[in-house]
Amino acid sequence: MSDDHSTPTCPLMIDASGVRKSFDHGKVVALDGVDLQVAAGDFVAITGPSGCGKSTLLHLLAALDRADAGRIVVDGRDLDELHSRDEYRRNEVGLVFQLHNLLAHLDARRNVEIAMVGTHRRRADMQRHADELLHDVGLAGRERRHPTELSGGERQRIAIARALANEPPLLLADEPTGSLDTEAVDRVLGLFHRIRAERRLTIVMVTHDQGVADHSDRIVHMRDGKVVDQGLGVAQR
Repeated sequence: MSDDHSTPTCPLMIDASGVRKSFDHGKVVALDGVDLQVAAGDFVAITGPSGCGKSTLLHLLAALDRADAGRIVVDGRDLDELHSRDEYRRNEVGLVFQLHNLLAHLDARRNVEIAMVGTHRRRADMQRHADELLHDVGLAGRERRHPTELSGGERQRIAIARALANEPPLLLADEPTGSLDTEAVDRVLGLFHRIRAERRLTIVMVTHDQGVADHSDRIVHMRDGKVVDQGLGVAQR
């Protein structure tokens, strides 16, 4: 492991130490003492073979599940001490998955607006903000289109706009390009880089594709529930 890149000098967005997680009453060990630090503003890819624990780690960072042991601090907040995990997910993290999870009966605008339900925004503000986000991800003019009328890449860009709706400091993406063709992959990765620069986002992306991982600043390799190596993405080499 290269020590030069494992300890960020910038303020930390993520500080995880000794994280353990098992399933089936301890018979399946998903994470076995994982340490991970991610500096604010970094674009980090987590990669490794299927079953290595990378998606489990992302789910813990998103507070979709709880660790059995260890400590996870995100943007200064200990996830074990959250008053409301729902509020944390709504305001602190944006989530993007391989399957975009859009609601087929709602148009693009409404799919983005739904992320703002429960906030203090008025309906008109929600609509205006949704349209701004769709414009930002290159979907201006498609606000009234339903998911079934759009390509896979366009649907994923709606999911990214939805993830940004509440202006989170952290974007978590689990295999966001796994079901896309090459052109759509390039568009999504280019979008990640642009929104990171414009919004000063921290991005943590899980991927099994080394070519996709190379677009990040830093690549964290996992195997058998452990971080086994860390290195630079192509852009930083």
